[in-house]
Amino acid sequence: MAKFRSGYVKDYLWQSRLRVMLAWIIEIIIVIAVAFGVVYYFGRQVTMTDDSMEPTLSVQEKLLVNSAATTFLNPKRGDIIAFRSGNDESSAILIKRIIGLPGETVQIVGGQIYINDSLYVEDRGFPAITNPGLAESKIKLGGTEYFVLGDSRNNSEDSRHVDIGNVDKERIIGKVWAKLDPFSVIK
Repeated sequence: MAKFRSGYVKDYLWQSRLRVMLAWIIEIIIVIAVAFGVVYYFGRQVTMTDDSMEPTLSVQEKLLVNSAATTFLNPKRGDIIAFRSGNDESSAILIKRIIGLPGETVQIVGGQIYINDSLYVEDRGFPAITNPGLAESKIKLGGTEYFVLGDSRNNSEDSRHVDIGNVDKERIIGKVWAKLDPFSVIK
């Protein structure tokens, strides 16, 4: 009878240890998955490569991009976004401000932006636009297209130019939400 109980206790202890180890492994996998998700959706880092967003963003500033903001929600007017300049993964990443939303008509006349034939008044005091480019004529945005401009309006290659044009939602990486070094949230 003693041998039976001893074997039973050893089996029970072994199973108990196995359960604890399995629970730890599962917890570690969950923590890694959550950390990966947080970094992927909220912590992607990009670098500002030109001065087209001056004075808001400077050349070589490190920025954090929130991919969840554009994956699960539609970008809003005024959002600063990171997007690919072309349709493939190797395209350059650009950073600009959303001005026109899907379905709207955008035009630049006399240095001013018009959205659906109404003057768009910005609260940031950007200079008058000297080169309307493609927006000299009305631009009708498609159902998933955005019109973007750099904050340095007269020193930016953006939706006014053929090389960039309207930005389809599929090209958007995410919303720029923070600067690093020193850390500050972008509004």
